[in-house]
Amino acid sequence: MARDKVPTLDEFVDGLDKRNPGQPEFIQAVKEVAENVLEYVNDHPKYNEHQILERMAEPDRALSFRVCWQDDEGNIRVNRGYRIQNNNAIGPYKGGIRFHPSVNQSVLKFLAFEQTFKNALTGLPMGGAKGGANLDPKGKSDAEIMRFCQSFITELYRHVGEDVDIPAGDIGVGGREIGYMFGQYKRITNRYVGVLTGKGLEFGGSPIRVEATGYGAVYFMEDMLKRVNEQIDGRICVISGSGNVAQHAVEKVLALGGKPVSLSDSSGFIYDKSGITTEKLAFVKELKNKRRGRIEEYAKEFGAEFHAGQRPWAIAGELAFPCATQNEISGEDAKIMLKNGIIAVAEGANMPSTLDAVRLFHEARIKFAPGKAANAGGVAVSGLEMSQNSARITWKEPELQRLLRDIMQEIHDRCQRYGGVAGDKNYIDYVKGANVAGFVKVADAMIAQGVV
Repeated sequence: MARDKVPTLDEFVDGLDKRNPGQPEFIQAVKEVAENVLEYVNDHPKYNEHQILERMAEPDRALSFRVCWQDDEGNIRVNRGYRIQNNNAIGPYKGGIRFHPSVNQSVLKFLAFEQTFKNALTGLPMGGAKGGANLDPKGKSDAEIMRFCQSFITELYRHVGEDVDIPAGDIGVGGREIGYMFGQYKRITNRYVGVLTGKGLEFGGSPIRVEATGYGAVYFMEDMLKRVNEQIDGRICVISGSGNVAQHAVEKVLALGGKPVSLSDSSGFIYDKSGITTEKLAFVKELKNKRRGRIEEYAKEFGAEFHAGQRPWAIAGELAFPCATQNEISGEDAKIMLKNGIIAVAEGANMPSTLDAVRLFHEARIKFAPGKAANAGGVAVSGLEMSQNSARITWKEPELQRLLRDIMQEIHDRCQRYGGVAGDKNYIDYVKGANVAGFVKVADAMIAQGVV
């Protein structure tokens, strides 16, 4: 007999918690979606009858494996690798690989769940997945990273493929790591296919893939502001992180006339009152991408403030781009940001705002773009890289720039379509819009494919 009663949020989360003990990041991500989706399901009974949300919140499979490798001193090292394949209703699994000490099953299940919605929002045929290992890449030589990547993909290769699961990079995994994994995959399988994205341009990579996530977050901010006849030009922008996403967010903010004033890493943040310029950004790229140094060196080089062990959310500004990691904006941070004049937030990282912070942004009626929408530019260009690999072609950069801009505009429009708030026609709840829009696309595909 079909189920006729939609569970309350508390009932749903209680069941989720019992099935996933000790996984707070995953529970947080699913709860954030359920708050919006259960209301929509209540008005559309077919999704309740098929228990779609419950099925989405249970990964298709969660793989865990040992990664053995040898360091430069000849010591045998052991790490744990993972791949969470969450949902492939609309296309093959797609999502990054993360190398970081914080990696565990809870973190990757949250990221794979988010990725399912993010990929759906792009309009491209991609399912959701995430993977990684609890390796700290800091201080490792190129040879050590190569041996680790080769060991990692030697186990993972049997679970991925160009029509099955196409991993990409993430925190701790850039072009170097993707290259090593691709080489080992090719060596094992004797196949030259688009099994990974984020590759070098020399062997099947796509132009603007590196820039896409940061650019996309800024494009989404631009679209939110355009809707109310405002713009980025002349605005003070507070940005966290100093890796790939943050660097290219700064780059695009500068191109649109904004004034970025902060960057951060795990040691603290810099505050440059005069603004981060193109020349200063070039220093950051060399510092972080080549020398892998600490952001404090920027402060010493340019006379900026450095705040050790802190995040930049107490800085006065108008636009915020959290581009570092999950849960970096707490409820207390959000209160300070609102007090200091922040009018819009676009998440460049995955779930960087806690539920308390999101609630405060929503209550204050500021423009808030969740990561599953605002940072979808990276996976969008990864999807375009997949298309190029399948056709054995490479599109020119201007065409890819246009496609990225169009995709981000379409994501904004999808969120706007589902994000209306009763009694306030001028306000768009982009969290609700992103959650419901992504849910509907995946849910309809799941229903069409039967109980599988």
